Amino acid sequence: MPSLIKNVKTIDNEKIDLEINNAEGLVIDAGHLIALPALIDPHVHFRTPGLEHKEDWRTAAKASIYGGYTTVFDMPNTVPATITTELLQQKKAVIDAQLKEIGIPLRYQLFFGADKNHLTEIYKVKDAVVGIKVFMGCSTGNLVIDDDNSLHAVFAIAASLNMLVAVHAEDEHMLKERKANYKAPLNYNSHSELRPVEAAVCAVEKAIALTRIYGTKLYILHVSSADEINLIRKAKQEGLPVFAETTPHHLFLHTGDYEKWGGKVVMNPPLRDKSHQAALFQAIHDGTLDTLGTDHAPHTTTEKNQPYGTCPCGVPGIETALPLLLNAYHEKLLSLEEIVALTSKNARKIFDLPSNNDMVLVDLNKQKTVSDQQLKTKCGWSPFTGRTLKGWPVYTILKGHLYDLT
Repeated sequence: MPSLIKNVKTIDNEKIDLEINNAEGLVIDAGHLIALPALIDPHVHFRTPGLEHKEDWRTAAKASIYGGYTTVFDMPNTVPATITTELLQQKKAVIDAQLKEIGIPLRYQLFFGADKNHLTEIYKVKDAVVGIKVFMGCSTGNLVIDDDNSLHAVFAIAASLNMLVAVHAEDEHMLKERKANYKAPLNYNSHSELRPVEAAVCAVEKAIALTRIYGTKLYILHVSSADEINLIRKAKQEGLPVFAETTPHHLFLHTGDYEKWGGKVVMNPPLRDKSHQAALFQAIHDGTLDTLGTDHAPHTTTEKNQPYGTCPCGVPGIETALPLLLNAYHEKLLSLEEIVALTSKNARKIFDLPSNNDMVLVDLNKQKTVSDQQLKTKCGWSPFTGRTLKGWPVYTILKGHLYDLT
């Protein structure tokens, strides 16, 4: 017997009834809820294969649903990295098995890793992946394209196949030079100094220049600074096919948070000061920033509590992104329309995704404090723990399945 969700509001203030075909015959009066398109996360690290002690698709799928996400794009820097057709097929088989085990039909796409020794493999995966991931600077794992010849080759191949290139834009040579010349004592705060804005700017400039040469569709990941925004805005004004993503941690954390969180807020690119946050919000308002990728990158608390230099980079975020955005709506930093554009509308257009009926129903007035104990991610912690946020998802609808998040 189908379930009926009655009187749900849309962001246009219309009321609709939703019939869920394979639920349990429930009748839910949802007059206090607002229906949004289910969220799309174009940037996750679900750690399969090889790093399942941090996360796997069983725990990550649950975390996704609780965050209002029904579609995710997973990155290739696993163990082994996804850099050949065979490894791509093996990864898909593991993912499908894990999702089947828990009965959550999460929608997903995979990025293919650009590796200078396996560039010909790109031709074999054109229709099997959502895009090519290029690490212009080293991050988690050992995938990096740090020479101009290989970068040109990737952009040329992608253009010839009409494939999108997603870049982690930090210049590896500048990062190495900064580290070699850094004389101050190393601590967690050092991370933002060792990976300065200038390294991101250099890489963004280079990526945009390559798009100008080859016409390659370019997606710039986790934009963190006003300086990058200025370059991206000019590229868009020039008419180049350049798109940009920011993250919840760059919108809602800053360099002052090292004092409280230490290694738990060490990520790449690093936190910036508050002035850059203002520029990111302005870039959302004027359309320079297209999407929000959580860059959900879990590590265990034991790993993150290690001293700087040995603690790994990355933070979880897929469960807290929507509440943070809805709380920002109440603070008049974002509109609901901007949230929908950031979390679903623009990604669907950029990545040419087919439409679906997935939804997330949110209670704009629900207040809850982020708690480690309530998280579904395997790592079990969040850099937003202790924050009381107003506006939470309470139901997610995925392929006709109704998930109660309360």
